[in-house]
This record gives sequence, structure tokens and C-alpha cells, in this order.
Amino acid sequence: MDRKRPGMPSGARMPHQGAPMGPPGPPYGGNASVRPGIPNPPMEPSRKRPASSQQAQQQSVQNRARNAKRRKMADKILPQRIRELVPESQAYMDLLAFERKLDQTIMRKRVDIQEALKRPMKQKRKLRLYISNTFNPAKPDADDSDGSIASWELRVEGKLLDDPGKLKRKFSSFFKSLVIELDKDLYGPDNHLVEWHRTGNTQETDGFQVKRPGDVSVRCTLLLMLDYQPPQFKLDPRLARLLGIHTQTRSAIIQALWQYVKTNKLQDAHDKEYINCDKYFQQIFDCPRLKFSEIPQRLTNLLLPPDPIVINHVISVDPNDQKKTACYDIDVEVEDPLKGQMSSFLLSTANQQEIASLDNKIHETIESINQLKIQRDFMLSFSKDPKGYIQDWLKSQTRDLKMMTDMVGNPEEERRAEFYHQPWSQEAVSRYFYCKIQQRRQELEQALATRNT
Repeated sequence: MDRKRPGMPSGARMPHQGAPMGPPGPPYGGNASVRPGIPNPPMEPSRKRPASSQQAQQQSVQNRARNAKRRKMADKILPQRIRELVPESQAYMDLLAFERKLDQTIMRKRVDIQEALKRPMKQKRKLRLYISNTFNPAKPDADDSDGSIASWELRVEGKLLDDPGKLKRKFSSFFKSLVIELDKDLYGPDNHLVEWHRTGNTQETDGFQVKRPGDVSVRCTLLLMLDYQPPQFKLDPRLARLLGIHTQTRSAIIQALWQYVKTNKLQDAHDKEYINCDKYFQQIFDCPRLKFSEIPQRLTNLLLPPDPIVINHVISVDPNDQKKTACYDIDVEVEDPLKGQMSSFLLSTANQQEIASLDNKIHETIESINQLKIQRDFMLSFSKDPKGYIQDWLKSQTRDLKMMTDMVGNPEEERRAEFYHQPWSQEAVSRYFYCKIQQRRQELEQALATRNT
């Protein structure tokens, strides 16, 4: 039966001189997880009388989630009575306090790293560009048509210098588009352009090759459009002169505009949302007053695609010309290798698994210490007054028997051991269990009948 004695928790025993009653080990009839100095866990919602079973389940889940961290931390704390018995345990408590501070510091650093990863982390590197060409003179005795006509082949290749990450990125991954413009007089208006543009399914390559027939030197122009991440824009000339920047990301441009507004005190003193334009702002935005929130939309007409890199090259077909290769260095932006290390730190689980294993060992050790403390209290209480301890124990068992049988007997008879060896005791226990089984059976039959209907 789920009834409790007034003033005592369910399953507890009457204490004697401050010690829990029962044999060595977990308290008899009690919960092994309850330790001195730590409050008893709340009764499970299933043992209460909730308004509905669904609400009870939801409340149980919320309570377990809310108290999970508290119980985990409380399980590692030594009770005050154990610390008084073993003064050396204060060193463990000091380590526990230091661990708490260390965990807080690590958590703050992890949050800082997560915020840093949201911002672009770029480094300037040198991309060395190689432009070379080969010439294949005509062979009159060639069997195929390609060999009987003179032709040249242009190669555009490159590699990243001093790459710390050793990623070996493909050459095309640095560019958004590549256009090679040949001499229009030689190849006509329809065949003088060679274009490559990045698409969603573009396969990266280490270089580009262009082959054309011809036996004379050809002037060509290479237009290289870098692939900026995040995208960059070229500012309108008036805005570029005002802010002192030529090509930059949208966020950097807006930040520069806000810095200009603060420096020149253009923000309205009464309505902070508005900006009072000076003569330069009026020329650019064509209004005397505007909201700062309108600037991103107004910038759309003032931002242009960035200028491409222009390289003029001569494709030489002279066999005596030794300078058939040109080399150029281009500044490109690459991901900071520190970003990869920060990401791997956040995704690493090796240290967390090791820490969890050590925490489990600590919890088991603290559990063992608490059990030893309970056994010690039991032995001390029994050694001080064996007779009184046994009598108190028997009284506690007698009260439990009364609650189970709902019977009021003679305390003097119940105090004697012979009372529990009478013939009717076994039959009384059997009848009690039989009644409980019948009651449970009826409840199940009613539940099944309700479900079938």
C-alpha cells in the first residue's frame, strides 16, 4: 500500500542517535541513491494524482531535464559529515571548485570561437599565374588534317605560393570567370572570344588551354574575375572618394558609412533613427534627410561588379623566341588555417569522452564513500547500544506490519519474537497478496473492456 506514516518518508526507519536503521549497505526499504546532506528526490509524478496522464508525463520529462545537471553536479559533492570525518577531503572539494571555474572558462571560449567562425577569416596570399604557349608548325606529309595546318596552343596555369594549409586548391577555384580575347582581325567577330564562367556544377581544373590554327604571332587580352567570398563590390566614384575605399564587401561599406556619419555628427540629435545629410551625402543619395535603415537599399544602385584583372599577352610563334612564358603574381584571399583548427576543436569528441569516463569514476567513488559512511554509522550505533538499537528496529518493523494489514494488535505481544511465528501469519500474508492480485486483475480487465469498446 502506498500510505506513509506522518512525519516520515516512505520506506524510512526510525533513527537511533542520528544513524539510519538497517543492515550494512543501502538502508533497509529505502532508496540507495539517497545520501546524507543531499535532499531526497521528488516523488515521481506516476505516484501522485495528476489531472491527466498526458500532463503527468510532460511534467515528468520537464522535471528530469531540469534537474539532470543539478543531480550530476550534486553527485560529485562530498557530504559535510564526511568532510568533518576526513579533513583531507577538503583538497578534493578545492579541485571540484577549480573544475567548475575551468568548465565555465572553456564554455566561454567555445562561445567566442563559435561567434568568430560566423565572421569571415581571410588571409592575403600570392597566386602565381603562368601564361605560356607552344607552336606546332605545319607538316605537309602529315596524314591527319590537324598536322597539316600550323597551330598554336595557349596555357593559363597557376599555383598558390606559401600555402600553409597544404590544401592544393585547384587553379580555377580562385576565379569567377575567365575571358581570353584574341585579335579580332585574325579570327573574326564570332571566334575571337574564349569564355569560362563558374556555374553550380562546375568541375574545378588546374588550368585552361586554348588551341587555334595560325602561323603568326597573336595579341590577346586575358580578363580574370576573382571569386570573392563574401562577394565584393566596386563603389560609385563619388562614394569611393567620400569613404576612401574602392572595392569592399557590403558589410564593410555600410560600416564605413556609419563611421563617416559618427565622425561628422550627421545623426539627428532628437530622432536617432534619421541622418541629416551634408552636401556630399545629398549629392550621392539625392535627399536632405534619410533613415540609416534605408542605406542598404539605396546602396544597390551605387555598387558595381569589381574590375577584372587585365593581362595583355603576345602569343609568339617564332621558334627562336625563348620568352614564351609570362609570370604574374596576384593577391588572393584564402581561408585562415586557424579557422579549420577552431572548427576541429569544436567538433572534437575525444576529450569529452575521456572527461565523461572520469566523471563516471568520480561518481562511483563518491557513491562508494557514501555507502561506507552508512555502514560506519550503522556499526557505531549498534556498538554503542546493541539492545536499544535492536528494539528500535523491531518497533519500526511492527509499525510497517500494522500499515500492511490494517490491524490493531497488542503491542506487548507484538514486541515478542514468538508473535511473528504463529501459524496464521503466513496465511495472512498470502491472503493479502491474493487480494492485491485480484484487485490488479479487475483493473486490467476494466481497462481492456474500455479499450475494446
